[in-house]
Parts: sequence; C-alpha cells; structure tokens
Amino acid sequence: MPMVNSSDINHLWLRLAGFPGADASNHLNLLLSFPLCFLYLLSILGNGIIVFITRVDKQLREPMYLLLSMLAIVDICLTLSTLSTTLNVFLFDSTKIHFYACLTQLFFIHTLCAMESSILVAMAFDRYVAICNPLRYTSILHPIISKIALVALIRCFCLHFPMPFLLKILPYCDKQTLSYAFCYQIDVTKLACADPTITTSYSLAVVLTTYPVDAVLILLSYVLIVKTVLGTAKQVERLKVLNTCVSHICVVLLFYIPLITLALVSRYTQKDSILARFLLGGLLLVVPPALNPMIYSIKTRQIRSAIHTKFGT
Repeated sequence: MPMVNSSDINHLWLRLAGFPGADASNHLNLLLSFPLCFLYLLSILGNGIIVFITRVDKQLREPMYLLLSMLAIVDICLTLSTLSTTLNVFLFDSTKIHFYACLTQLFFIHTLCAMESSILVAMAFDRYVAICNPLRYTSILHPIISKIALVALIRCFCLHFPMPFLLKILPYCDKQTLSYAFCYQIDVTKLACADPTITTSYSLAVVLTTYPVDAVLILLSYVLIVKTVLGTAKQVERLKVLNTCVSHICVVLLFYIPLITLALVSRYTQKDSILARFLLGGLLLVVPPALNPMIYSIKTRQIRSAIHTKFGT
C-alpha cells in the first residue's frame, strides 16, 4: 500500500465508517440516521433550553446553575463537532474526509471531552461546598466561577493543541478507513505507516493527567460529602441532602463509563471489534449530551419550575 508523507498530506483523504456491515442495498445506515438525528436534535434543543433559562431566570444565578450552563454549552459544541460527518455518513453515504478536517475534528472532540470532565469536577466541588459549608456557599464560589471556566479552557486547550501536529508529521498509508463516523485520535494513529510511539505516549500522558485525576477529585469530593452527611442526625435530612447530588452522579457515570470503556477497547483491540467501538463511540459522543438536560430537568426542582414558567401554558 502506498505511503503518504507529511509533504503530501494535502492530498490525503480518509474514509469514515458507517454501521459495520451496512451498505446502500440494505439501507441500514439510512435507518440508523433517524435515531441519530433525534438524539442530535434532542441534545441541541435540551441544552439550548438549559442555557436559555439559566441566562434569563434571575433565580438561577447561583454557581450551581452557572456550572450547569457551562456544561450545556460544552455539550452543544460536542454535539456539533460530530454532527456534520455523522449525518453525512448515515444520510448521504458521504464517507470521505480530508486529513486536515479530520485533525480539526478530533482536536475539538478531545478538547471538549476534557472540558466536560473539568466542569464535572467543578460541579462536584460545588456540591461539596453547598453541603459541607452551606453558609459560605455563595461567597466562596461566586468570585471564582469565571476563573474555573477559564482555567478549564486553558488546561484542555494546551494539553490537546500539540496532538494534531504530532499526527500530521507521521506518514500514512493511502486510502485507509477509520472505525467511526467521526475522527478519534487513537483511531487515526493506527493508520500511520511508521512507529507512532511519541504520539501514543503523549496521548497516554494527556489521558492519565486528565481523566484519572478528575475522577479522583470527584471521588474525594463525594467522600467528604458522605462523611458530612453521616454526621447529620436525622435520616430524612441525610436523604434530602444526598438527593441534591443524584443528578450530578448520574451525569458523571454517564460520561466516564463509556469514555473509559471506549479508550480501553480502542487502544487494546483490533479491527474485528469495530461494532463495539462504533456503539461505544456513539454512546459517548451522542447519548450523554442528549440525556444530561433531561437528568437535570427531572431531578432539579428549580430547573423544572423555570422551564414550566418560561414554556408552560
């Protein structure tokens, strides 16, 4: 198979994968486009409503709702980052993507996933302060909310900015097919016709300094929360306090479980697991952004009340 050097990268096109085994004759890709379109629409609409009501409702100006608004914005951006290629593959059978467009897409996907993880850490800290130090909740968090957002953005951008350049300098074999309907860093790295040790090592270092650290911080926050709650005298009060954390815990699990599974499957399995990777990739990048607004709308009374006030009849 011919190799494409970095100097010839301008002419390199990659092929995105639809559902494994699907082709134009059985219309499976077209059939799957309907639930995908529904999930994309649900994500953009649901997160758009969350952003809207947290901006216009004066009662939703607490740090918790500002962080929820940030999460919704990241989810919208994450949805849009895969929308064009995924729907092109499933609706129009348009599977080609230029190498530079692929690098751009994977940069945004990985950066936004890291941003979501950072915001989940901030939300865990928010719950910790609200439960363990409620009298100083507003005074502690209000002055630093914008700083948290800025630090998260700078951290994620700086960690993932080198990745497209590390991928660009590798030589690639022409006419190669990716495993997803979008570009994923590990997937692109496997297309290289040379030893990608530097790229994979940097990628692994970024992953290890992002998601495990964030997960430990979230876990530590909840250990302190549980310790505080167990000191509460009445069981009814304990359940009431813990109920305020349920929505955040659900969102954390919905984000981290597919993320960890996808990373392990993509890194340590071969092409014969394309079906599992396809399903996990969709679960990570499509389902959580669609379900997050529903989780917070169902579990958070203030959000439900604000939605009813603004859109109720």
